[in-house]
Amino acid sequence: MSFSGDNEWTSSPAEFDFRSDTVTTPLPSMLSALQTASLGDDVYGESTSTNVLSTRLARLFNKPAALFVLSGTMGNQLCLRSLLQQPPYSILCDHRAHIFADEAGATSIISQAQITPVVPANGLYLTLEDVKKNVILSDDIHYAPTRVICLENTISSVIHPLSEIRRITRFAREHGIAIHLDGARLWNACSVPDAPTLAEYAAEADSVSVCVSKGLGAPVGSFILGSESMIQKANHIRKMLGGGIRQAGVLTAMADVAVTEVFEAGRLAEAHAYAKKVEAAWRRCGGEVLLPVDTNAVWVDLERRGVREEVWQSVGEEMGVKLGGVRIMTHFQNSDRAVERLEWVMQEACRRADEEGGRREKVEPSEVVRKSYLSKM
Repeated sequence: MSFSGDNEWTSSPAEFDFRSDTVTTPLPSMLSALQTASLGDDVYGESTSTNVLSTRLARLFNKPAALFVLSGTMGNQLCLRSLLQQPPYSILCDHRAHIFADEAGATSIISQAQITPVVPANGLYLTLEDVKKNVILSDDIHYAPTRVICLENTISSVIHPLSEIRRITRFAREHGIAIHLDGARLWNACSVPDAPTLAEYAAEADSVSVCVSKGLGAPVGSFILGSESMIQKANHIRKMLGGGIRQAGVLTAMADVAVTEVFEAGRLAEAHAYAKKVEAAWRRCGGEVLLPVDTNAVWVDLERRGVREEVWQSVGEEMGVKLGGVRIMTHFQNSDRAVERLEWVMQEACRRADEEGGRREKVEPSEVVRKSYLSKM
């Protein structure tokens, strides 16, 4: 399939978008892949494109089986429900975990599970010590015993070290607790120098979810991985939730290209390099960051630099740069010129903040804070 002229397939609209890596768009090669995509019915197990990619990923993660699902939220929820049996039970996770903060309360509805959110003592990621302080092992009838520990890697784009995950996993297995790994951006954790492999991370979990539309450019979907019986149960629940897909090959053909041409080709390292440039630009403006820049997110401390968020967003809009609050997220479809323009945004926002200086009156916090998915820490 050939392309002529400038269009959104040849020039991604995500270039100046730093809100999230979910904004990455399909490559021309992904569109070309549709010409040979299987049109078999995936509900009947007849989508060759989907079956081939599922087998490929199962091997890549060294798991017995894989299943394509429509979103990361669906993937996480299917995994949790498949690992759990009969309430009462609870799930322990980081207080920033997607399953707790960003899945519209799905865990309480689909799995009827209580969540135990934990603030990591190191401010970065959960440790075994955090788990031991918050896990519920008691059979006291007042409590919901911990049946699953959900880890997330990366968590706020910070890498959860494999060594620490192994400590938690050993403890969990000693107590009959399952481990779910929300690996929406596990691709990124495995794309830094001397990183463990996908299979090494996956070996520590009973179920894994990975996203193909976050940072890889595929338009839709995630894969979940686990044992044959776990995936069989998840497939049943997927159908119950309306997630059965007919011509899934239209989506998985593009996802296959994404894994090959973005992850395996090393293009996530480009996103990480952009993040380091963004961090350096912010520091040149006198700013500080809230978290280490391990992968592809820079958490800018606007408050300490004296920049009001509404000014930050406004300057971005004026200069054609899309921002999502204090989190600047980079991806392989950004560019050096996009990073340069972002630095202009930083400079102008800081200039306006410095002009305001002491003239700004102290504003008392509102009793009700409007929660935003993009503007959070």
